[in-house]
Amino acid sequence: MPAQWYHGQSLDQRTITLDVTDPGLIFGATTFTTLRVYDRDLHGPMTQWLAHRDRLYNTRSQLGLPQPDWEQVEQGATLLAAEYPVLRVTLFSDGREWIVGRELPSNLAQKQTQGIVAWVAQAAHYRRSIATHKTGNYLPCWLALQTAQRQFLGPEPASEAILVDEDGRWLETSTGNLWGLRDGRWWTPPLGDCLPGIARSHLIRQLQRHGQPIGVDQPWTADWVEEFEAIAYSNSVVEVVPFHAVLDGHRVHRLAIEPVAELQALYH
Repeated sequence: MPAQWYHGQSLDQRTITLDVTDPGLIFGATTFTTLRVYDRDLHGPMTQWLAHRDRLYNTRSQLGLPQPDWEQVEQGATLLAAEYPVLRVTLFSDGREWIVGRELPSNLAQKQTQGIVAWVAQAAHYRRSIATHKTGNYLPCWLALQTAQRQFLGPEPASEAILVDEDGRWLETSTGNLWGLRDGRWWTPPLGDCLPGIARSHLIRQLQRHGQPIGVDQPWTADWVEEFEAIAYSNSVVEVVPFHAVLDGHRVHRLAIEPVAELQALYH
């Protein structure tokens, strides 16, 4: 079984060799996407490979980076998709592709049904660099997630961090987009300072297809989030995971997880 794909070649080892001056190593100068492979089929409808590829293409165009050899990228992704349920496709600043496969989180089903604890990052410096694109400099998100995992509700540690702006408005989580339910409608924070996630776009289309109202233009202020009945986050790997509690400073928001089952069902 190939462990990874790098620059046109499949590799059995879990390491690659980079020059010490590589901008991807010293500056995090890469773009990437992470996708879930359904039925071992890169081109299956639920995998949404074309959406991930197009986002990478558009990001590189907007950032002025050269495009990779897309035939090589697809060749490597197809090879690894037959073996792994999750792929991370990274493109270096000069266009070299690096694709790594991994397994789904072992406790994903439990998180989807029982919910998790989230922690609100109190400082705006945890926000992602170039927030509307997936670039390799994910240090702020990584730090937020590490800090979240040191916060506890009883014996349970937080599993996600909620990122905020300078005014304390909720933007996204360290790994996904936010969803909240109030007044019979699902809401997600407006774009501008958060990533237009593939899973977010998919859920918006699904909600619209089923004739359900959705709110996408309301900033998530402190007063606004107080009224949510349920809150969840989404990304292409975990799909939709509810929060049963959110730690916000000295306050604890207790939330219902049952309504999130509707959003989870719509994902498929």
